[in-house]
Parts: sequence; structure tokens; C-alpha cells
Amino acid sequence: MKIKVMSLHVDDQDKALRFYTEVLGFVKKTDFSQGPYRWLTVASPEEPDGTELQLALNDKPAAKAYQQAIFQQSQPAAMFFTDDVQADYERMKAGGAEFTMPPTDVTASIITMLNDTCGNLIQITQLKRW
Repeated sequence: MKIKVMSLHVDDQDKALRFYTEVLGFVKKTDFSQGPYRWLTVASPEEPDGTELQLALNDKPAAKAYQQAIFQQSQPAAMFFTDDVQADYERMKAGGAEFTMPPTDVTASIITMLNDTCGNLIQITQLKRW
């Protein structure tokens, strides 16, 4: 058994697709619609056949309440890993990303956090190598 898809609720799928591809650098994996339903996923260009992130439309009350609650508590909805958080921070900031925390040295890692403009905080983590 393995993890293939994880869902992240967003308030606008087109805006989310732009953010996750143009700012974060992921690639669109799947995008199809059936009636009002749209299945949209992105993946890491480093692992295009790896785990996909579904950008699910936040159109249900329970999902919306959960998304708003964790955002208000400054809790990230997703965490992505990098080998160079400072370089990614500079690249994403130049691309217009809104950071809520600059790269910060914490126990065993360096983290930064940004607003995905679709209702979520995203944490980028670089693990320290000793």
C-alpha cells in the first residue's frame, strides 16, 4: 500500500493551479471535468509519477470550516521538502509569493511558510544534515 493522492482544498482551482505550477514549480498531472466536478492534480517535477496533490474545490461547509480554522491558527495545510529552502524562498518571493514566515532555523530543520492565495498556508522545510 502506498500514498498516491492527497487532497488540499482550495477556494479557486484555476488560481490554485497557477500558484502551484508557476510559483511553487509543480507540474499539472491531471485535469478533467464531469459536469460541475473537476479533478485537478499536480506533482513534483522531480517525481512526476510520485504522490499527486489534488487541488479540490472547497465547496462543502465542513471542508471550508476546517480550512478556515487551520489557516486562522497559522497551521500549514501541507508541508513540502526541499534541499535549499533559502534558494526556493528567493525564487518564490521573486515570483510574487506572500510569505508569513521567512526562512527560520528550528530544531533539525529550516522552515518557511507562505500563503497559497487559495485559503491555505504552506510550509517549506529543509532538513539539516549533520
